Amino acid sequence: MFEYKYTTDNKTRYLTVIHFIVFALIAATLLLLVDGGYILAWFISIVIATIALMALSIPRRIILSEDGVEICCISDYTHIAYKEIASIRAVKSEEMRYVMPIFAASGFFGYYGSFLDFKNWDFVKIYASKWSNFIEITDIYEDKYYISCDQSEELIERVLSYVSLKPNEDEQKPA
Repeated sequence: MFEYKYTTDNKTRYLTVIHFIVFALIAATLLLLVDGGYILAWFISIVIATIALMALSIPRRIILSEDGVEICCISDYTHIAYKEIASIRAVKSEEMRYVMPIFAASGFFGYYGSFLDFKNWDFVKIYASKWSNFIEITDIYEDKYYISCDQSEELIERVLSYVSLKPNEDEQKPA
């Protein structure tokens, strides 16, 4: 079993701080314009709930277990079995420029959730702490997962060794 931890970069940290500043400025503006009241209370409640939900979805680590790739977040867990991996490859950041968030966080403690790839008109799942060192995992159902990892080449080699070592179930059955 191998474990790869997510690390954030300065851009992600700056975007997180900018999000907090924007939330605080909107709250201060509502406080001054509406003189408190239920609108400010609703806004603060929604912001706190959003921050809590996003914080629970932050990717923490990637684990290569005996039977698959596990992407662990605080409250989310994604498992991709080796036998279901159709392809895995490194992806340059330039290839990701047409990917836009749909139900996702983009820069707020990282990049995670469902994104739309406008180049291929496809929905993808991204679990990244920074917008670099991407790995694309495509499963047999044609679902695409993008993860970021500082040791991306090592992770790809290990996954490929697991995928190639596992015999196909159809080959194991006697004729």
